[in-house]
Amino acid sequence: MAILKIARMGHPVLKRVAEPISDPTSAEVRRLVSDMLDTLEDADGTGLAAPQVHVPRRIVMFYVAGTRARRAAAADEPAKAQGPSGTAPPTSMEGKDEGEDEDEPEVPLTVLINPLVEPLSDETAVGWESCLSVPGLAGQVPRHRAVRYRGLNLRGEEIVREARGFHARVVQHECDHLDGVLYPQRMSDLSTLAFTSEMAARTGAPVREE
Repeated sequence: MAILKIARMGHPVLKRVAEPISDPTSAEVRRLVSDMLDTLEDADGTGLAAPQVHVPRRIVMFYVAGTRARRAAAADEPAKAQGPSGTAPPTSMEGKDEGEDEDEPEVPLTVLINPLVEPLSDETAVGWESCLSVPGLAGQVPRHRAVRYRGLNLRGEEIVREARGFHARVVQHECDHLDGVLYPQRMSDLSTLAFTSEMAARTGAPVREE
């Protein structure tokens, strides 16, 4: 078991394009994935990309618990006057978009090697996001509502899925790390960027930083 140090915004490793993996079945990749899993569990996060642990390789992992998606849905209910700029506080790494299904299926822990993400339409939605590499902050980020993603697992087998809502947001967030992009760079309104501690103090609601 190894818990790796998480790179923070400003570190060069988070600004570069990660390199592809030539052999997803190698012992080196398996060790890295194992250490990333330990790190993700220790941080109590939803997802993690290899550049976040100072390894510029194209590997991401994530999961979406059904309860987490429902909590995120509650953050975008009509009582939006609670948070800064008239919005409700985030309760998870990625906030759920308005109008999405609150009963989204749970997505099991997924490891993707050399992932590719393709939007299924031009339709976008804005939702809350925070990041282990941008600790203490959260902001509203526009993302594609529906995507198709593909990548390899640790056996070298291809995974192909379609994702919508919260699931799609998590995938886009994590894969952005592989191209040196952090969520604040995707924000269209920087006035929504806020300290999670300030949001919790003003609303009385707990804010999870992930």
